[in-house]
Amino acid sequence: MKAWQIAELGEPATQLAIAEVEPPEVRPGHLLLNTEAVGLSFPDVLQCRGMYQIKPPLPFTPGGETVGTISAVGAGVENFEVGQRVLCLGGGLADQVVVPAAMAVVVPDGVDPAKAAALPVNYGTTWFALHERGQLQAGETVLITGAAGGTGSAAIQLAKAAGARVIAIAGGDVKVQACTDLGADVVIDHHETPQFVDAVREAAGDGGVDVCYDPVGGGVFQQARRTMGWDGRYLIIGFLDGIQDAPANHILLKNYSLVGVHWGASLGRDSESFARQMGSVLALAATGDVDPLLFPAVTFDGAAQALQDLADRKTYGKVVVTL
Repeated sequence: MKAWQIAELGEPATQLAIAEVEPPEVRPGHLLLNTEAVGLSFPDVLQCRGMYQIKPPLPFTPGGETVGTISAVGAGVENFEVGQRVLCLGGGLADQVVVPAAMAVVVPDGVDPAKAAALPVNYGTTWFALHERGQLQAGETVLITGAAGGTGSAAIQLAKAAGARVIAIAGGDVKVQACTDLGADVVIDHHETPQFVDAVREAAGDGGVDVCYDPVGGGVFQQARRTMGWDGRYLIIGFLDGIQDAPANHILLKNYSLVGVHWGASLGRDSESFARQMGSVLALAATGDVDPLLFPAVTFDGAAQALQDLADRKTYGKVVVTL
């Protein structure tokens, strides 16, 4: 069977190659899937470069979000059967994959496989961030940086589904329009307004921002923190623009909290959380309240270039490879 593999660390476009590999065999506690769609995310880029905290042995196959049809069920697995479509954490860019049953959830009828593959990391991270770490309440104001990206677009939809008001930061006409289409109440184009503090303050009103969802960090953090309201929660999702220094005096004076969001580590501490969170997200997907923003479809042969485009910040929404 075919699988994309990286045998030497580096940029996806140059180091990833399609290899012929032996088909995997199902193991106890696992599922064997015929792959239908694979979601790509920035951690896949970092793994290719050897810069992620989890460093799989070489060669390895990137892609940590997989949707496929079960072709075999491992010993000890309950509540799954051959022929069911599932989404899971694990798997990757290969014709067949073996994934842990504990990290798999059945996809409801009517949910497109490509859209299901867009859910695990972005919507799992965002559900955990907004609801479990941020304690978001209906009527609150949420500022989202990098709002047209994978996690940012998920944050728009999940915040709106929770009854919040959304201020989105994005760059360029296409991304601004995408945020508007997703339901953001106010969208600020950082290409036109690179210093966006005053614009956010005006949109948020006297109370300031209740929750900031920030996957960008760096210089964006230094602006966004200035918009925080009293008792606000600043959610640290990632560092696309670099790791920032946080001024403790400003945090004290405005009485807001910096809240770390490490969804992946949380799954190891709460083994049932993935199914619980994905169950909530899939229920919203089945009703149309969650409808992932997808980058134009990528075929299996185009996966390496798509991952490079993601690395170079040439994409928007979620990049999904379909098989």
